[in-house]
Amino acid sequence: MTPGYISEQIVTDRMALIAGWLRDIRALPLSDYQAFLSDRRNVGMAESCLRRSLEALLDIGRHILAKGYGIGVAEYKEIARRLQEQAVLSVSEAALMSTLAGYRNRLVHFYQEVTDEELYRICSTQLGDMETLLAAILAWMKAHPEMIDQAL
Repeated sequence: MTPGYISEQIVTDRMALIAGWLRDIRALPLSDYQAFLSDRRNVGMAESCLRRSLEALLDIGRHILAKGYGIGVAEYKEIARRLQEQAVLSVSEAALMSTLAGYRNRLVHFYQEVTDEELYRICSTQLGDMETLLAAILAWMKAHPEMIDQAL
């Protein structure tokens, strides 16, 4: 794979999707667990928006690696490790992304093990983890404009 330019449009489009899904999750009744469970659709909405957000975040990382560095990755957790190797993410940010990649895999492949309570806890207390990683990626992009294709 040959390195080229990272598409600012692709990254910002994915970030906008994530922001919308996180807004949708935050619009759910997350003030208490019973309120969250009061309508079964809340659980499905939370799971879908969370999974999509995680996948979009990982797609951003994959795009940066492929286009900016010519690195192809096969597994989601590898994205975090490779972004750290390229100094896109710090050690702690890469560890966080790896954890989120593992959770995405759990949502997709071990969905039957994800409890409503666990989903509620994550949605009510940990959505900021994705925003932390998005902010880190944006900061890296601003620091490396020579790698960014800003064409729309």
